[in-house]
Amino acid sequence: MSKKKRIAELLKKYKHAWVFSYILLYVPWFLYLESQVTENYYVIHSWIDEKIPFVEYFIVPYLLWFVFIAVVFLYFFFTDVDGFYKLAKLSFIGMTIFLIISTLVPNGLELRPHFFARDNVFVDMVRMLYQADTPTNVFPSLHVFNSLAACIAIYNSETLQKHRVISGASYVLAGLIILATMFLKQHSIYDVIAAFVLAYALYQVVYVTEHKKVPKLEQQKKSTVFSK
Repeated sequence: MSKKKRIAELLKKYKHAWVFSYILLYVPWFLYLESQVTENYYVIHSWIDEKIPFVEYFIVPYLLWFVFIAVVFLYFFFTDVDGFYKLAKLSFIGMTIFLIISTLVPNGLELRPHFFARDNVFVDMVRMLYQADTPTNVFPSLHVFNSLAACIAIYNSETLQKHRVISGASYVLAGLIILATMFLKQHSIYDVIAAFVLAYALYQVVYVTEHKKVPKLEQQKKSTVFSK
């Protein structure tokens, strides 16, 4: 097989890669917000946030979020095109809603500790996170929302549901990531709740509505067969 033909077949097989072009919209928009929303923003706060202690060890699952989301996306990209499209649709619609909210209602937090009671490698990692990530544009939490989106995709995958250890480990990791957003003072409980509400709402649109369409299509096919 010639090199050109091989490339052509790969492009045809993975033509759904066009979906990743969403990054060309998301990244510039998000970076713009990060540079512009520096003051005069709505401070999100709940009395519950004050009751949640700072625990630096949660930096580990927090950073594992990047690996988790990448692995889930790549798994569906290479093994389940339909599942990939649904995951991307759910995630990217939610991320766009996040951008719109952050644009219309600039928001941020004042939860980060001014000093640390301990000094260890995990605290050093948190300090680096704080330097790299501003405490603005936090509602809803994308760490929480995208973790939930990944779990929804895994839950709706017939193949992954056969591997209970993998799916179970994914849910546990997602739960730790969600807790990490609050224990690291990266998000208010309001950000977390909003992410759950958004994920549930979009789940109804992307997955539940699609499931309802399938029986109707099968019924139409049967009707067509019998009419012949």
